[in-house]
Amino acid sequence: MQVVREKATANSVGTVDAAPDAALTALVHAQMPYAAALGLRMVVIDREQVVGLADWAPERTTTGGVAHGGFLMACADAVGAIAAFRNLPAGAVGTITIESKTNFLGPVRGGTVRLRATPVHIGGTTVVVQTDVIDDRDRLVCRTTQTQLVLAPTEVAAP
Repeated sequence: MQVVREKATANSVGTVDAAPDAALTALVHAQMPYAAALGLRMVVIDREQVVGLADWAPERTTTGGVAHGGFLMACADAVGAIAAFRNLPAGAVGTITIESKTNFLGPVRGGTVRLRATPVHIGGTTVVVQTDVIDDRDRLVCRTTQTQLVLAPTEVAAP
């Protein structure tokens, strides 16, 4: 995924009403079809952060109309994977998630969540990313920390 974008300002990603970027969203959906199935919309993609938006919907809930944790985790994994990909070392061709941990801190009962992924460690064999999921009241509802394995050209099999 080759994305070049100016670094976002705090205001452009600080609120849920930050406008999604249609071109970035289309690029991500084309390269990661599951992101389209999740309804993930991209706001910014750069080396320092990746910001996406996802909406609560009845079909994405569990008991009591609360957003399903698996939906939130899948969105966090997708945004985190993009952040890892943007920070690959020279010669690497991709990443795969080898570990992911999510702490749930509160329910999402409606609205839009903002996902912000930032790299914690960028190494030659792994990239660690932290993704915060914030509800439309600006509350942290979950935090995911994931480790992505860096793939060398010989590790990627042809389909």
